Amino acid sequence: MTSIQSPIPARMRGLNRAEICDVNFSEFVRGWNGRSDAKPAPDDAILDGSTLDARGFRELFESQLVSRHLDLMARVLRVQNKVFYTIGSSGHEGNAMVARATRHTDPAFLHYRSGGFMAERFRKLPGMDPVMDSALSFAASKDDPASGGRHKVWGSKPLWVLPQTSTIASHLPKAFGTAVAIEQGKRIGHQLPIPGDSIAICSFGDASSNHATAQTAFNAAAWTAYQKLPAPVLFVCEDNGIGISVKTPDGWVARNFASRPDLDYFAADGLDLANGYGDVQKAVEHCRRSRRPTFLHLRTTRIMGHAGTDFEIEWRSLEELCAVEATDPLLRSAAIALESGLMSKDEVLALYEQTRAKCFAAAEDADRRPRLSSLQEVMAPLAPYSPAAVAKEAARADYDKRREEVFGGTGKLPEKQAPRHMAIQINNALHDLFAKYPETLLFGEDVAQKGGVYTVTKGLQKTFGARRVFNTLLDETVILGLAQGYANMGMLPLPEIQYLAYFHNAADQIRGEAASLQFFSNDQYRNPMVVRIASLGYQRGFGGHFHNDNSITALRDIPGLVVGCPSRGDDAATMLRTLAALAKVDGRVCALLEPIALYMAKDLHEAGDGGWLTEYPAPDQAMTLGEGRVYGEEHEDLVVFTFGNGVPMSLRAARMIEAKHGWKVRVVDLRWLVPLNDAFIREQGAGAKRILVVDEGRRSAGVGEGIITALAEGGLLNDAAGARPFRRVVGADTFTPLAGAAFLVIPSEEEIIAAADSLA
Repeated sequence: MTSIQSPIPARMRGLNRAEICDVNFSEFVRGWNGRSDAKPAPDDAILDGSTLDARGFRELFESQLVSRHLDLMARVLRVQNKVFYTIGSSGHEGNAMVARATRHTDPAFLHYRSGGFMAERFRKLPGMDPVMDSALSFAASKDDPASGGRHKVWGSKPLWVLPQTSTIASHLPKAFGTAVAIEQGKRIGHQLPIPGDSIAICSFGDASSNHATAQTAFNAAAWTAYQKLPAPVLFVCEDNGIGISVKTPDGWVARNFASRPDLDYFAADGLDLANGYGDVQKAVEHCRRSRRPTFLHLRTTRIMGHAGTDFEIEWRSLEELCAVEATDPLLRSAAIALESGLMSKDEVLALYEQTRAKCFAAAEDADRRPRLSSLQEVMAPLAPYSPAAVAKEAARADYDKRREEVFGGTGKLPEKQAPRHMAIQINNALHDLFAKYPETLLFGEDVAQKGGVYTVTKGLQKTFGARRVFNTLLDETVILGLAQGYANMGMLPLPEIQYLAYFHNAADQIRGEAASLQFFSNDQYRNPMVVRIASLGYQRGFGGHFHNDNSITALRDIPGLVVGCPSRGDDAATMLRTLAALAKVDGRVCALLEPIALYMAKDLHEAGDGGWLTEYPAPDQAMTLGEGRVYGEEHEDLVVFTFGNGVPMSLRAARMIEAKHGWKVRVVDLRWLVPLNDAFIREQGAGAKRILVVDEGRRSAGVGEGIITALAEGGLLNDAAGARPFRRVVGADTFTPLAGAAFLVIPSEEEIIAAADSLA
C-alpha cells in the first residue's frame, strides 16, 4: 500500500483536513502503479485468503464512500448553515462490515461514527436511500425519517436502529437489556417483534469503554453469562486510539478486555475489508450461536478530527497527522479494488465522484425542506397523551377469571376485604397488573423471594414465577437498562429502585435514554415502563440520608416523564393502573414515588382510629392523570397544597388550626408531581383567603416552587386587588442526618401550624 509522505506538500498547505483527505484519495488512486491480470467473478474471494467475495467488497466499498462523502459534505456546507452537525465517521468506515454480517432485525445502538454501518444496513431492505435520509438528518429537516429534525442521529424504524444521542457509553446498558429481553420474551411466551435468534449490537469508542456506565454493562453481561443465562449482545469497540484529544494507551483495550471471563473477545481489522471481514463474521456468528456477550475489538482510525471545530494541527504534529492519514481505510479499499482487478483507476475515481455528487445533491435538496418552526412541532413526540384511550385501558377489567385464580377465589378478592394500609394495597394492585398484562415483569434488588425491603412485592414471585419476578445484581443503572430492553421488545417492565437516593446513581438512564427515545425517534420508538421507587423521609431518622432522601428535583427535570406520589393505599392502586395504561397506550416512561413512612400507616389522628386505612378499589376504577384529591372542598379560610407524607400531616395540623383560629381548612393532595396540573392548582387556590404550601422536598427546586409558580402565574399571589397571603413550609437544603436530627430538616406538623399562625 502506497503511503503518504510527510511533511504535507507545499501545494496542500492552507487546506483544511477534510480537503487534504479528499485530495489524498484522488492522488493515491491516480498514483497507483500496480497491475492485475484478471477481474474476479462476483462470488470469488476479493483477494486470496479473504472470506469476502468481490460482490460483497464492492458493496462495502460503496457504503464506505457514502459515509466519507457525507462527512466531506457536512464540513463544506456547515459554513453555509445548511448542515448543523460535523462529528464524522471518517476512519471508522470499516464498521460497515458489522452491518453486512448482521441482520436488519438485530437491534442496533450505534456510536455516532456509524455512517458506514448505516449505509450498509440500508441494503437490507429495498427502496431505501441512505444518502437522502442522512442528508435530511444533517440538515435538521422535518422530513428526517429518524428524528423529524430534532437531532442528527443514526436511526431507522424499519432497520431496527434505535435513534439516540449516543452520549458517552449511556446506551450500553439498554443494549445489554435488549439482548436479555430477547431471551426473556421467549421464556415467558411473549411474541417478540423480531426473530428469536436476533442479537443486540452496540458500538462505542475506545475512550468510552472506560466510562463507568460502559463498565456497568460489561460487568452485567459477564454476570449474566457466568450464571449460564443467555445475553446475546455484540459490544463493538471501535478503537481509533483517541478520545477527542486524549490518547488511549497503546494496547489498553486488548489488555483490558481480551481475557475477561464470560465476555468473549474477538479482534478485527476495521481498516482492511479483505482482511477484517472474516473476523467480524466470526464474532457475529459466535454471538448468535452461543447467545453469549461478545466483545468485538475493531481497529479503526480517526480522520479529520473529532468534529469540524477540532483543529488538530493545534495539538498534533504534522508528522503524526500524516501518519494517521496514511492509515485511511478508504485508501486501503481503493488498493484492494485495484489489486484485485475488480476496478480500474478510472472506475474507482468515477465512483468516488459520483458518490460525492449524490451526497451534495441530497444535501442541497434537504436544505430546501422545511425545518421545525414552532415549539409545538418540537415537543410533539415528547409526551403523547391520549386521555380517553388511557382511561379506557386503565379501567379495563376483563380478566375476572384470572383474578380469581391469582387471589384464590371470589371471596378473597382484595376489594372484598377490610380496609388495609398502603403496602398491602400496592401489593394487591401489582398482582392485578400481573393478571391483566401477561407481559409484565417486575425486577430489582431483593424483590423476589424476600418481597422487597418493605414486603411490598411479597408473594408475586410465588404466584407468577421466577421468569416474571426476579432479583437483579445490585446496580440501578443495569436495572433501568434492563427496563429499556424489555420495553424495546414489547414487554411492560416494572423495575423497582430500592430507595430514592439510589435513583440518582442511575438518573441518566431515564433522563438521557429512556425518556428521550420518543423525542429523538419522532415517536417511532418508545420505552413504556413504570419505575417504582421507595421514597422520601419520615422514617424517624433510620438509615440517614440514603433511606430518607427527599430530593425530587432530578425527576422533575426530566422532559416527558410522568411522576406520581400517593399518600394512601387506594390512590396508589388506581395510580398504578393509570401509569400502566400510560405506558401501554402512549409509551410513556413513568415513576411512582412510594412514601416509605406511609407504607404501614394505619391511623391518622390518634392510635387505633384506622383513619389511614383504605378499601381496595375495584379493578375498573382508575385515576385520571393530574387529578388531585381534595379534603374539605368547600373550605376557603386556608387552602393547603401538599403531597405524600405532607397529606396526613396537613390533615392533622388542619384540626389544630381549626380549633385555634376557627378557620375551615381545605387540604389539597396533588398526587401527580410531574407534570404538575397548573389548572387544578389555580382552581383550588382561586377562592382561598390564605394559601399554605407544604413541601417535604428541599427548598431549592422542590415541588413547592412549581406550586407557587402556578399560583403566581394565575394571578393569585401577585395581583394587588386579589392577592392571597401565603407561606411555604419546606425541607431544608441539606442532606438528611441520622436519628432524631432528621426532624430538624424536614417539615413538621408544628411548622405547619406556626405558618398558619403567621397568616392570621
